[in-house]
This record gives sequence, structure tokens and C-alpha cells, in this order.
Amino acid sequence: MSLEHHPHTPSPQYDEEEKTSPSSSSSASSPAAEDARPFLRRSASAAGGGGRSRRRRTVSEPSLRSLSSHTSRGRSFGRDVGHAAAETFLLTRLAITLLRYLGFLLLFVMQLCLCQDFSKVRRSIIYGDRPRNRLDLYLPTKVDGLKPVVAFVTGGAWIIGYKAWGALLGRRLAERGIIVACIDYRNFPQGTISDMVEDASQGISFVCNNIGSYGGDPNRIYLIGQSAGAHIAACTILDQAIKECGERECTSWSVSQIKAYFGISGGYNMLELVDHFHSRGLYRSIFVSIMEGEQNLWRFSPEILVQDSSIKHAISLLPHVILFHGTSDQSIPSTASKKFVDTLHSVGAKVDIVLFEGKTHTDLFLQDPLRGGKDELLEHIAAVIYGGVAAAHAHISAAPLPRRLVPEFMLQLARKIIGEATSLVVGVARDLTYAFVSMLVGAALWLFAPP
Repeated sequence: MSLEHHPHTPSPQYDEEEKTSPSSSSSASSPAAEDARPFLRRSASAAGGGGRSRRRRTVSEPSLRSLSSHTSRGRSFGRDVGHAAAETFLLTRLAITLLRYLGFLLLFVMQLCLCQDFSKVRRSIIYGDRPRNRLDLYLPTKVDGLKPVVAFVTGGAWIIGYKAWGALLGRRLAERGIIVACIDYRNFPQGTISDMVEDASQGISFVCNNIGSYGGDPNRIYLIGQSAGAHIAACTILDQAIKECGERECTSWSVSQIKAYFGISGGYNMLELVDHFHSRGLYRSIFVSIMEGEQNLWRFSPEILVQDSSIKHAISLLPHVILFHGTSDQSIPSTASKKFVDTLHSVGAKVDIVLFEGKTHTDLFLQDPLRGGKDELLEHIAAVIYGGVAAAHAHISAAPLPRRLVPEFMLQLARKIIGEATSLVVGVARDLTYAFVSMLVGAALWLFAPP
């Protein structure tokens, strides 16, 4: 059973209402007489002794039932319009909140677009025919044989993900002799989760089948996902394994080509996380729409899917899974990774977890790299890719020690500004906006003073 698109089934209420017809009248009058009965009838009543008559308006029963049916349909339509408007309003508020705190960096963004050095970065390589089917390649400066490759799926709450968010990771790994492909994909509302999984799969397929043309080793490909990207990547690789176990399934890449999967600060059980996300500002109605309805939350929950005994063989095809998580992560609690690890262990998968004490949702991926110096996450990833700590240390020591990209007061200022936000989406917006503020500042400083 693969992860497929299951569109939400419209409510049958309209059909039921349209099929409802007025019941037969309890009156003894014939149908013809009933049809001839006027909508407004005139009746006379004695008022005192003056003999003056007054007109009284009455409505026939069939007309009342017809009017009630039309009113019911009108109210139902109104509720649907109101629900759609409410979701649009919430989504717009989320986007505005995220963008509001980025406004003061417009100058940096303009400089980023105008001044970036493209010498070792191949931008917007087309990997498919869908919107957003592009990827950026970060290439090592030394060309001395085939290089290991990382396919990276970025985060962004399934709404604002973009391939440029992987710029710091791409640069750091490229300095250590690793090619990085940052895969872009359709975001909500342009696409839903099945579209995101489809795009990620097609991007990985492009890497597997074409990376040799860019100096990459097709036999040493690794997959990394961060935050929402960790969820999308996990869904993608599990879906691919299930497809490979099915009959007559045509696939353009194989799970066996992926040597390991790294999940950074990800969530893997959507049924458990939907309420947490709502409390953090990613509203339930929006998140359920992203996941294609309440009934499909389990279908896009790798932690639940791997427990299905019917896909036991697919589990045996999965690569080594390594999860990273900060214990102070409030956007996605570290328990999300712990539970997924326990579940994978129980079904016989090869899995490990590394917890970083006191780290938040964005510390591992953005703040720590921006501060420069030793990068624990990077060292863990390099150790797996190069087959051991000693080999990884040789490549890491050969690269220049990462310098600080952002002064500490700017990081603290960004934390203070975002920490004072009071909107309804303060939870998710704070973490994501802080991450993007830090990343853009760091990227701009890197461009103006390259090493």
C-alpha cells in the first residue's frame, strides 16, 4: 500500500436535501385542489359589531416545507463559504505574521539576489515538469574523484519551505567534500502532502540518475530532511520501499541507492501532533487540509505505517535511519523522534537517535552554524557519510574552521523581537521567523565577506 492522493469526499448533505420532497398533505382535499390552493388566502372575521373584515395571510404546508428546504440549502452553502473564508483568513494571518518580521531585512535580501557568487552553486536545476520542481546543487571546490551526495528536503511548516533554506547546510557540507542537492517542492496551498511527497521523490530520482554528471557518486547517496522536510522525506522513502514490494510498480529510483536517512527535528505521527501544532499556531483546519483530511492523517504518519504487518518486507528495505533532535524543541517535541525510533526498533529497522541537550527547533540547523566554530550535527553526519569518526575528522580538519557569520547581539536581538510577538500564530511563527531572520542575515554577511 503506497502513499496515494486521497481527495476529500464532499459532504452528501446537498444530495440528501435535494432528494427530500414535501410529504403528502393530511388534508382530505384532492391533489388538484391542493395545487389550486392560493399561497395567500383571504379570510374574514367579525371585529366587534362593526362587521369590518381584516385580511390575514396564511401559508400552505407544502410551501412551508419547500421554503424550509431552500433555507436549509442556503444555510449549508453559507456555512461552507464561511468555513472557506475562515481558513483563508487563518492562512493569510500566518503568512503575514511570518513575513512581517522579515521586512526589515529587505535590503539584505536584495543584496543576496544581486551579489551572490554562483561559481560553485548550480541554481534552479529543473528535475520535473511541475511548479517548484527545481533544485540547487552545492559543489565542492576540489575535483578529485566522485563525491558523496546528500539530497536535502527543507522544512517550512509545509507552507513556506524553499530550497534556499538549505544554503548553510549546503555550503558547510560542500566545504567537506560532499555534494548537496537542495530540493524544492510545492507548498500548501499550491499542493497538499501527497504532492510534496511526489515532488520529493522526483527530486531524489533526478539525483540518483543524474548526479554522476556533476561529479557525484551514485553509489553514495544520503537523504536528509529537516522539520517538515524530515516528515516529507520519511514519507517518501517509506512510500518508495512499499512500491518496490508491489507487483507491476514502475520506479525510477531504488531505496537501495540511499545509504542512510537523517531526520533533523522531525515529526512522524501526525495523529499525535495535530493538536500540538494547533496550540503552536499551525491551525488544525489548515493542517488537516495539508494532510488531505482527518481520515488521511494516519496514511502520512510513518510511525503508524511501519507497524502494518502487510508491509513488513518494505521495512527490511529501509536504509539506516538516524534521527537528530534538540531536547528544548517546542515546535516539534523531541518525544516525536524518540517514539519513532522505538517503533522502528520494534519492527526490526536499523535506527539510531542523537539528542542535543538544551537545543531548540532551529539551533541545530541555523543558529549553531551561524555562530561558527565546531558543529556537532555536521560532525555526526560526516562520520556516517565517511564511514567513521577518523575518516570524517580528516575531511573536517581539511576544511577551514567555520567562522561566525552573525554577531551574537544580532541573534539575541532576533530572539527578543520574535519573542515579543503576540499574534495567534506566535508558536510556529516565532521559531520559523527567527530561523529565517538568522539565515538571511548570515547569508548576506557571508556574501559581503567571503572567506
